[in-house]
Amino acid sequence: MNRAVSASNDLVIRTASPLDVQVLGAFGTLLVALHHKLDPQRFIETTRTTPANYTGFLERKISDPNAMLFVAEQGGILLGYVYGEMEGHDYMSLRGPAGVVHDLFVDASRRREGIGRLLIVTILSEIKARGAQRVVLSTAHQNKTAQQLFAALGFRATMI
Repeated sequence: MNRAVSASNDLVIRTASPLDVQVLGAFGTLLVALHHKLDPQRFIETTRTTPANYTGFLERKISDPNAMLFVAEQGGILLGYVYGEMEGHDYMSLRGPAGVVHDLFVDASRRREGIGRLLIVTILSEIKARGAQRVVLSTAHQNKTAQQLFAALGFRATMI
């Protein structure tokens, strides 16, 4: 599905395309680095191959019918992305079928402008349109900013 949501100042949230994956791979690399900085014992460190690996990963997800990948774009410049999937039962996390939000990233210079919120609202709308009864996501324990955003959108902490 190709959703496009216009926001103020020509900001558009749209479905990612193959032309976006190089930038998204760089964003994914920054996401890995951010998590590693928060907790190096828990999260992997970036390597010289991380950008290519993340780019390839997201490139494959664009054509995956269970995946959802949206970008925030303004004036032809990508500012962030959100990636999630429709998943079946997961007995390791003790849940039934759900929409699972895996990644949310906004360029550091554009955070706290509502871009992350727009990305999450867009993917939540898509998950609901696909018929999911529940949506789950996780965030690093130290990422209080993300936790505040998710709580404001109705998420609650269920696991530690």
